[in-house]
Amino acid sequence: MNVVVPVTKDDAETETRADPDAAPAGRGPLPALVTGGARRLGRAMVLELARRGHDVAIHYAGSAVEAEETAAEARALGVRAITLHADLLDEGQTTALIPAAAAELGPLGVLVNNASIFEYDNFRTATRESWDRHIGSNLRAPFVLTQGFAAQAPAAQIVNGEPMARALIVNMIDQRVRKLTPEFATYTIAKMGLWALTQTAAQGLAPDIRVNAIGPGPTLQGGRQSAEHFARQRAATVLGRGADPADICAALGYFLDAPAVTGQLLCIDGGQHLGWQTPDILGLE
Repeated sequence: MNVVVPVTKDDAETETRADPDAAPAGRGPLPALVTGGARRLGRAMVLELARRGHDVAIHYAGSAVEAEETAAEARALGVRAITLHADLLDEGQTTALIPAAAAELGPLGVLVNNASIFEYDNFRTATRESWDRHIGSNLRAPFVLTQGFAAQAPAAQIVNGEPMARALIVNMIDQRVRKLTPEFATYTIAKMGLWALTQTAAQGLAPDIRVNAIGPGPTLQGGRQSAEHFARQRAATVLGRGADPADICAALGYFLDAPAVTGQLLCIDGGQHLGWQTPDILGLE
């Protein structure tokens, strides 16, 4: 099912042990929304969630065909899957995403803020446009979606006398927030902001919602990279290898399964964030 988000302006308790991301009694895991879920790492995470029994809402901006293909793959795994179109640079469309997903699938229990703009600039070349695009897509949109998600997310369950969050937000950041470089300036500033958002939201939304982040390193070859350039980037990490989509999905799975973890960033990057020779020095940005 394809749902187009319209453009607009503007406690149950239980003492029994439960799967931390399970829905109320008699139902399976809570539905999930993945932004940028049509392709690449977004697609991999959609299918990981589907394998775990989550109904999935797949957000896309320009990848309608890929979104429907990913939805079909998710349905083949036995879950409901819908596609949602929205331009995350449009505040009205962004605000409408969570209600649109919840109207089709029920209250959401998982939000993966994966969609991102990654365009080159530096402090000498950055413009107001490049600033607005990166901040809007990579920071403002996740903030708006986090607010919308929190407004409809289920309250924590009481398990053995303690609250257990039933809702989870995972923000896709970048390992470079652990090892800053002067390249991709406005992108990096936006991702640093998203890391701050992750930590403050983890504080502000507890105990009902856990908020964590994944910082990928070189995982999939980018459109601006040659195969040789990408291979060199992976080889330059501390482990001499990058990550694969399965590694990113394993990190997502860990957060789904770890009810005591919030406000954390997992760098899935072959140790790239530890390298003393940063990518800009190596000419591998």
